[in-house]
Amino acid sequence: MNKLGIVGAGAVGAAVALAASVRGVADDIVLVDRSAARAKGVATDLRYGAPLSPSVNVHAGDFEDLAGAGLVVISAGINEKTGGATDRNDPLGRLRLLRTNVEVFHEIVPKIVAAAPQAVLMVVTNPPEPLVDIACRLARHTHVLSTSTMLDTLRFRVHIAERFGVSPQSVEAYVISEHGTFSVFCWSSVRIAGKPLEQIVAERYIPFDALRASVEQDVRFANISIIEGIGASQYGIGMVAARVAECVLRDERAVLPVGSYQSNYGVTLSVPSIVGRNGVEDVLWPQLSPEEQAGVDASAKRLKGIVAEHSATEAAA
Repeated sequence: MNKLGIVGAGAVGAAVALAASVRGVADDIVLVDRSAARAKGVATDLRYGAPLSPSVNVHAGDFEDLAGAGLVVISAGINEKTGGATDRNDPLGRLRLLRTNVEVFHEIVPKIVAAAPQAVLMVVTNPPEPLVDIACRLARHTHVLSTSTMLDTLRFRVHIAERFGVSPQSVEAYVISEHGTFSVFCWSSVRIAGKPLEQIVAERYIPFDALRASVEQDVRFANISIIEGIGASQYGIGMVAARVAECVLRDERAVLPVGSYQSNYGVTLSVPSIVGRNGVEDVLWPQLSPEEQAGVDASAKRLKGIVAEHSATEAAA
């Protein structure tokens, strides 16, 4: 029996549970939250709609009920609105949430590992890349990944598709490195139905710089636009997390842009990765332009510094 655990039944955790239920990702889905009443409420609500989906048992529980889970999604912590990370001009962006959410991880990750030592951990909480590094240290294993730039990648494909009047499924494009303001857009390898975007832009006399600036603006700040409308960016990430969970629990070995620890950089980065039963099985670094490579290097240096600074602060405490 495939079992999925979700720790954190707030807006995002509930959206993950809904998407996982509809997709039939697992036979058994258990929700854990610091508010047992909230976890029970979300699970009960979903349970009444579950007969319309593939067979799934959705229920609330405590950490010990995570035993036997193949994957545990971590969506607990403060979100961007609560944590004051909705200023488009703030260079920290989601990184502003790190200190508070690290405290949450210190509380919950050891409990998850004690109950489900074999489970892959998937970080959805922001900022995902530094929190993967923290989770690896707390869990004492590296079977940890994050949704990272998968949602950014889908947004990238959607906005390119919109501008060229095609289906997003016909667009091949990746956003890598980190989920946030400093994401790296792999423009040099964008294809529409296999045709290089560079060639399409030239044939149609489209000003590339204007196109790039417009698309990146829409993608980088999509979350803030959503939060301004409904208070939380939840449904897209819920669908993304359910898809990644599906790949892990079914050992699909699909290639997705997710975050995992990159030993060559000494920090977690988001890269197209083969996702299977053990989480990230391997990574497939895309061919990058010099500008894109510089962006990845700068992102890695910044993230590594932030993680090191936080670790030093912890050691001194």
